[in-house]
Amino acid sequence: MLLRKLTGAPPSIAFPKGATDCQMHVYLPQYPSAPGAIPLPPDPLPTPEHYKSVMRWLGLDRVVVTQGNAHGHDNGNLLACLAELGSGARGVAVIDRTTSDTEIARLTAAGIVGARIMDLPGGAVGLDQLEEIDARAHAAGWMMAVQFDGSNLLDHLPRLERLKSRWVFDHHGKFFKGITADSPEVAAVLRLIDRGNCWFKFAGAYESSRSGWPFEDVAAPSRRIAAHAPQRIVWGTNFPHNMMRSSADYPDELRLAELAFSWLPDGTRDRVLTENPAELYGFPPS
Repeated sequence: MLLRKLTGAPPSIAFPKGATDCQMHVYLPQYPSAPGAIPLPPDPLPTPEHYKSVMRWLGLDRVVVTQGNAHGHDNGNLLACLAELGSGARGVAVIDRTTSDTEIARLTAAGIVGARIMDLPGGAVGLDQLEEIDARAHAAGWMMAVQFDGSNLLDHLPRLERLKSRWVFDHHGKFFKGITADSPEVAAVLRLIDRGNCWFKFAGAYESSRSGWPFEDVAAPSRRIAAHAPQRIVWGTNFPHNMMRSSADYPDELRLAELAFSWLPDGTRDRVLTENPAELYGFPPS
């Protein structure tokens, strides 16, 4: 059993009205993992009710729920969780080249605002369908969340430069081989952002850090990207931290959030929590 910390001391500086968590997953017990997919997170299953405790702790008003790898192409759990989380929740679903326009319309009506590309082990739809998903997302007015090993960014750059949808480069870019603030991959991220439809997400720095807390290897390039374009940074908790397998390793949500915020230029945190996600995910003004 994994003991997840769901509450604690309040933030040293209160989160602003409309503060948005742009990266998390939650689960309901009636939705088992899909055949052939990765397992569900360790018990107790992290449900919307558990996550609501985190929202109260941090002072979050809005949330973007991303389809978890455990459910593959079946968005049923995601839609049920959106319904439980209410009007402040939006979702990023999995679609593929076979998804009908009727299904996309149904998903939109249920609060889906984006499509997920997850080109890492366990992902349901990878970069092989990037252009097709981009066309579908753009037609629906959706964004895309794109995740892959950022160490290969330069190989994919021409394709990413042609994307029509709003999209976010997930999880600090996941540069698994390691980069510095001066690496060509960072310059490529800045070029993508300057095209006007790319955002960069601060979430789960521990997933790609090779140095460990306080993740300075992830912090340095993230600082440079945020300094270049603070209006294109969004942030997420990465709840329930699915790579964690022991209670001792489970992170403190507030400590992790405030570390990520320390990488932002002075005076930009509130924008990152409110205006930026509203533009990317289509939330109404807070």
